[in-house]
Amino acid sequence: CLNIHLNPQPNKRYLLFVLPAPACCSSRYGLAFLSCYGFFVAYALRVNLSVAMVDMLKNRSSVNNSSSVCPHHSIPVPKHNHTASVYDWDSETQGWILGSFFYGYILTQIPGGYLARKYGAKWLFGIGILCTVIFTLLTPVATDLGAGYLIAVRVLEGIGEGVSYPAMHAMWASWAPPLERSRLLTISYTGAQLGTVVALPLSGQICFYLDWTYVFYIFGAVGLLWFVLWAYFVSNSPSLHKRISADEKTYIMASLKNELSPTTDYIPWTSILKSLPLWAIVVAHFSYNWTFYTLLTLLPTYMNDILGFSIQQNGMLSALPYLGCWLLALLGGQLADLLREKYLIRTVIVRKAFTIVGMVGPAVFLVAAGYTGCNFVLAIAFLTLSSSLGGVSASGFNINHLDIAPSYAGILLGITNSFATIPGMVGPVIARSLTKSVSYNLLHLNINVKYFIFM
Repeated sequence: CLNIHLNPQPNKRYLLFVLPAPACCSSRYGLAFLSCYGFFVAYALRVNLSVAMVDMLKNRSSVNNSSSVCPHHSIPVPKHNHTASVYDWDSETQGWILGSFFYGYILTQIPGGYLARKYGAKWLFGIGILCTVIFTLLTPVATDLGAGYLIAVRVLEGIGEGVSYPAMHAMWASWAPPLERSRLLTISYTGAQLGTVVALPLSGQICFYLDWTYVFYIFGAVGLLWFVLWAYFVSNSPSLHKRISADEKTYIMASLKNELSPTTDYIPWTSILKSLPLWAIVVAHFSYNWTFYTLLTLLPTYMNDILGFSIQQNGMLSALPYLGCWLLALLGGQLADLLREKYLIRTVIVRKAFTIVGMVGPAVFLVAAGYTGCNFVLAIAFLTLSSSLGGVSASGFNINHLDIAPSYAGILLGITNSFATIPGMVGPVIARSLTKSVSYNLLHLNINVKYFIFM
């Protein structure tokens, strides 16, 4: 799926003529880990509401009073501390609150890619997440003012965070040597899964021992610390970095010399919009995100309303699928670059193979999860396997933008992520509308749509 109209020599291996710089203590891997921390913050702020929502509702204010389709699996725990306000929101309102983030998120995808290419990605990425942090800290105040204010704050959070992926793709176009792309980008972007893994169980514990408002205050503080580190240690390109070694700078710039456009002014919009590989990525991105976003926003509610797990158990169990996704994404990145560099397997074959595994595997296990009933062991196992296999696609379509047109990677990701944000906007609303009665399994809609799109 390489587009030779956008990248005239996509298969030429420039790295064969350049001695690779060591990875240990390098600036490019420092960028990978700091951007991983950034995506950790972004997704922690995105998903913490999913767990807090369970504790914010009047009809779920107590584990003992919570009703579910399946029997409870509670263990002896201290008394649930519940001092914050609770709210009487119906299913439709809950769906709009959970989906509102994406209405802002979709607005800044393409502008984010364009601005990052023209003005640099460092401050766009940093300020975007900083805005999300600030509005997260304001969430408890907005919630007390009313559901409409909470929705508005979530929309503003989405606007700030919407530039993150396009900006980071644009930055990696200047930082990632072609044969290290899978490794560097999976380290960077798996911060999203890591943030989910940490935020879900930790949010449950914070809700239990403190109250739901502290979920937003604590993760907001973590985000402020990240911004300070990002502002001090990161530069837009190797040529502007003050602490990079001469060898690493030479290695990165020589390996990318013939891949990047010499100007930031010209953008071949016609070629971009006519590119069949780009639209193939759009389809894959949309399909994958339907599952990812629906589970991201509704899995804690499923654990509570269907399987009957307490607020403490909820976050831990909801995090398991994303832990598996994080691990397989990291391993997949190592394997993908190994196949390309050592065994000389063509990039297009590697990307397609990883995408297929990362799409078919989740579809199969999601369908299976829909038939587990109250067998919570099988339900959690199938959900974990589904999300874990989805992590393999991180080295498939998710990196393809840099393969087909590295100079315009931020803009391409902005285009594909705009379409891929639609599931986040409509998924929770549709699922909530069709699950007014707890007797409906919250996964059924997601499974059927995912299966239909893929098959």
